[in-house]
Amino acid sequence: MCGIVGFIGNVDAKEILLKGLEKLEYRGYDSAGIAVQTGEGVKVFKEKGRIADLRAIVDAGVVANTGIGHTRWATHGEPSRENAHPHQSTTERFTLVHNGVIENYLQLKREYLVDVSFNSETDTEIIVQLIEKWVNDGLSVEDAFRKTLTLLHGSYALALLDRENDETIFVAKNKSPLLVGLGDTFNVVASDALAMLQVTDQFVELMDKEVVIVTKDSIQIQKLDGEVVERAPFTAELDASDIEKGTYPHYMLKEIDEQPVVMRKIIQAYQDDAGELTIDPEIVATLNMSDRIYIIAAGTSYHAGLVGKEFIEKMAKVPVEVHVASEFAYNTPLLSENPLFIFISQSGETADSRACLVHVKELGHPALTITNVPGSTLSREADFTLLLHAGPEIAVASTKAYTAQLGVLSILAFVTGKARGLDIEIDLVQELGIIANAMEVLCDDKEEVEYIAREYLSVTRNAFFIGRGLDYYVGLEGALKLKEISYIQAEGFAGGELKHGTIALIENGTPVIALATQPKVNLNLRGNVKEVVARGAHACIISMKGLEDEDDRVVLPEVNEVLTPLISVVPLQLLAYYAALHRGCDVDKPRNLAKSVTVE
Repeated sequence: MCGIVGFIGNVDAKEILLKGLEKLEYRGYDSAGIAVQTGEGVKVFKEKGRIADLRAIVDAGVVANTGIGHTRWATHGEPSRENAHPHQSTTERFTLVHNGVIENYLQLKREYLVDVSFNSETDTEIIVQLIEKWVNDGLSVEDAFRKTLTLLHGSYALALLDRENDETIFVAKNKSPLLVGLGDTFNVVASDALAMLQVTDQFVELMDKEVVIVTKDSIQIQKLDGEVVERAPFTAELDASDIEKGTYPHYMLKEIDEQPVVMRKIIQAYQDDAGELTIDPEIVATLNMSDRIYIIAAGTSYHAGLVGKEFIEKMAKVPVEVHVASEFAYNTPLLSENPLFIFISQSGETADSRACLVHVKELGHPALTITNVPGSTLSREADFTLLLHAGPEIAVASTKAYTAQLGVLSILAFVTGKARGLDIEIDLVQELGIIANAMEVLCDDKEEVEYIAREYLSVTRNAFFIGRGLDYYVGLEGALKLKEISYIQAEGFAGGELKHGTIALIENGTPVIALATQPKVNLNLRGNVKEVVARGAHACIISMKGLEDEDDRVVLPEVNEVLTPLISVVPLQLLAYYAALHRGCDVDKPRNLAKSVTVE
């Protein structure tokens, strides 16, 4: 959600900024722009739509060594060229890009800027106009920047240009992610290291309420009160080549197919020299000292947390609660005496989860982040991190990160249970290897799933997913995948809940996707299917080998029943992909959605 890039150095900045914005397209956006500093002042180019539309209007004849850029996901004001970033002050002396949400922007506008004419509907323009006001009142640019920051309530990542100073980019951060990258005779700014891997892999993390003065030769980090902060850089552990689609038409399809490889990477990453699964002993000890685990997540990661609860309770025998991050932050339940908090986030930048983490740390409780991005905000600020090793996930709809989360959660549960002396009757290394092979089989059998998508989902306006136990949780994820990229109204339900209201929605031809992988409730689930078929539903059963009936449409390879969510989700991912494809939807960049939700 929204992305920032900045460059200052000895070479032309335009192409570096544009390529950086292209690397941030996966985050979701509806407009984009760049501002570059030339000998004739600051030139701004911005456009509604894609980066390709922006490229088309950038003047190739403009040469500039300093610039900033932005991809916007609308929060204040509709997607338009006027509301796109960068924004400028009235005299055009100051130019600003901003990620985040300023909660008191209307109050600031009424109190300080009643005589100013605004060109946009955004909260961002308030910031740049305030900076100009304080400079006009006699403050230095740096002091005006700081004074403005002290007035802002909410989240922000900012990069500011001053027309009268082409040797500096002014940077600040609070709650929204932002990094400064280091180079030889240049420095960069980015909300995601991926944007600037083209020029450097050395980045300095920024903390909340810090200001950075960036020149081509140096960076100076300061607190709001002016105290200088020294901080060593870290190496971004990302492979830029991983984000190329190659021969795939969409990132989502590529990432679905990568799941077997990711599962094998996870097995290798969490094995010791003897081939035994291992987790940082301090994490295991902390978990074993806890009387309850609280999993905090959002969206797909929340669904992974629901499955993770089953893994941990079955294998480690520790009670687990799973909470939606946006609810937990403002409606904290009664906590146990010795809790451990696990935050699950593909990006490690989810704003709602971070708000919870800040609260948890204030209470003095330990926190573990499970994320795909080393060095991300949640990873840096938690006590412990477990990495997913899934590689960059570009499509907005998460696929390989979800199964990677399940894989890591299963290993955490298994290792913890072993450390507690519990008798766990599975060889998890072997079972995860079987899972990887089963994923490969399912990924190779796309034609049948595509046919099902055409038959069931090509013209429908809604669909239901049902299951029991673990299958219910996977059904929730399948419904989310379908609705977010095909725009079909889809819901997941526990099979037994149908008769408590939902069955009233079943009409002739309503698609019902049913999961049947759990032996204990297999017959119960099939009874639920008969109930909806009797009312006209078009039912598609996905079962596991050994539980199948002759009319089942997809039969999954047999795996350990506890681990079935790792493979039963694969046909649901493919169903969503093909439904979106055949309905003409933008598979990788669905409307109104962002990959990394960096505002609450």
